[in-house]
Amino acid sequence: MKKYGLGKKDKLCSLVAIEQLFGAGGADFSTLAFPLRAVARPNPRRSSDAPVAFLISIPKKRLRHAVDRVAMRRRVREAYRLNRHAYPLPEGTRVDMAFIYVADRLKSYRSVERAMHRILSALAEHYSTPSSLLDESAQ
Repeated sequence: MKKYGLGKKDKLCSLVAIEQLFGAGGADFSTLAFPLRAVARPNPRRSSDAPVAFLISIPKKRLRHAVDRVAMRRRVREAYRLNRHAYPLPEGTRVDMAFIYVADRLKSYRSVERAMHRILSALAEHYSTPSSLLDESAQ
């Protein structure tokens, strides 16, 4: 597979995993980097070999037009695709993650990419600390 490609294994599709991510006490990691908010939790039972399985949510309440939601979804996906390799997670770590758009207007790719850098660096830092790895193995 190509180094920068996104395949099926990178997408979070499991309804059970999504419910656990957004359910009570589900999120282990949460951060806001305007215009994105990220929520993540370790999922060592996921069979996929991808370190991060993600989903993107662009609420209709924020962007009313479908064209704008699709454009933002593409910008977020592209920013993640190009920058995910710059912030690797420890070997064997499996994380489910959601990117939620919080701005009320269409934002440029540059602002989305800056937010993605901040989110991915915070995620890598959070899961590279020994305490978070112990919490993950206990689940």
